[in-house]
Amino acid sequence: MSSPFIEQLRADMRLRGYSLRTEKSYLGWVRQYIFFHKKQHPKNLGSNEVREFLSWLANERHVAINTQKTALNALVYLYHKALGITLGDLNFSLATKQRQLPVVLSPHEVMSILSQLAGRNRLVVELLYGSGLRISEALSLRVQDVNLENLSLTIRDGKGKKDRQTLLSERLIPQIKEAISAALKVQANDNSSGVGPSLPSALDRKYPNAFKQPGWMFIFPSSSLCAHPYTGVLCRHHFHSSVIRKALKPAVIQAKVFKKVNCHTFRHSFATHLLQSGCDIRTVQELLGHNDVKTTQIYTHVIGQHYAGTSSPLDNLAFPSTPFPSMKEPSKIP
Repeated sequence: MSSPFIEQLRADMRLRGYSLRTEKSYLGWVRQYIFFHKKQHPKNLGSNEVREFLSWLANERHVAINTQKTALNALVYLYHKALGITLGDLNFSLATKQRQLPVVLSPHEVMSILSQLAGRNRLVVELLYGSGLRISEALSLRVQDVNLENLSLTIRDGKGKKDRQTLLSERLIPQIKEAISAALKVQANDNSSGVGPSLPSALDRKYPNAFKQPGWMFIFPSSSLCAHPYTGVLCRHHFHSSVIRKALKPAVIQAKVFKKVNCHTFRHSFATHLLQSGCDIRTVQELLGHNDVKTTQIYTHVIGQHYAGTSSPLDNLAFPSTPFPSMKEPSKIP
């Protein structure tokens, strides 16, 4: 498939205001779809070919249902919006949906992991747990998003255009102030060279000097300059999420936490611990930014609230009070 078609799709998505992550994801699925059908142009294909591709993902690739949904959304965009072709009822094979409970850390495990981190890396992870942020939301924080008086953070949702506010731990005020001060020094140095933080689309054209305003500076700036992916203008973005992931892995090992822990685990732990402390589920939903309370309800399964008032039948047996025998070490294999 010729690259001009892909570039045309890219330009169309930017015109419609799609995020960079969505753009990369959709273009990737469109490429896979085209290669699956031996590089035929999508306008020469239709609902049968889309159904065949989505069913192949489920039956041969065994992808998760959310992965299949993303591929479907990409192809719906391709046909309905870009090509203006109606697909109709696809009736494809659905990927198997399996409910997996999120991994949640105990407060002690959170403390153990945090104790293995320091400086900027620790502050970011503390924001993930203390404010329930996604890693992308924490790194995208700008100076103007922090309200130290009200102890709140404003999360800018570039995807759904729905901003929200969440909590800011009072314990983090000194570290946040220090991070802001360091970021503003970086901005001042950049401004002397005529550059500044990367800005939302079209803002730099509407307000040419916005890059000099402290409010637009990232709290966690990158160590190097880069070209803006849309405009090509030299700017400074926030640092990449891989920095935190690389720091988190050895911290989990050193803390001797034997769970599958990633950055999102701290957001799960934030929600679960709030519910355990008596916070109502609607408040947790707003703090997390979930559109549907059903998404938030998964955490009630983690803490067992869906079994309210129910106890194990083993607890009702009248066992005599006897000490538990010590466990013998397993015999060694000769």
